[in-house]
Amino acid sequence: MPRRVLEGTVVSDKMDKTITVLVERRFMHPKYKKYLKRSTKYAAHDENNTCKEGDAVQIIECAPISKRKCWTVVTGDTVLDAAPKKEPKATAPKAELNKVEAKTAEPKATAKKAPAKKAAAKKTTKKD
Repeated sequence: MPRRVLEGTVVSDKMDKTITVLVERRFMHPKYKKYLKRSTKYAAHDENNTCKEGDAVQIIECAPISKRKCWTVVTGDTVLDAAPKKEPKATAPKAELNKVEAKTAEPKATAKKAPAKKAAAKKTTKKD
């Protein structure tokens, strides 16, 4: 299962090797269709105490480090190493999908042409 990566701002860095990150999310109210903001604070592990208040950081899920702390700070190049990598999709499966779509599209096209021929045949029989 992929680990979640969240973005937020550092609210507190007073603890040793721990920071508090405020993550805001927006969602649409189901009835009123207005956008609302909700925020959550997460305790994240900062091994070198490099983050300061006001910094924008990314945090990633990890195994529990303490009672409240199950997030780790990810910054810069380490984002690529710690975050799950997304591999580009191969072009061969897309080609196979196109073949399948083409096969399914052909019978539909021939089915539409067949009634038109019958209609033309009916017109010729009426004239005779």
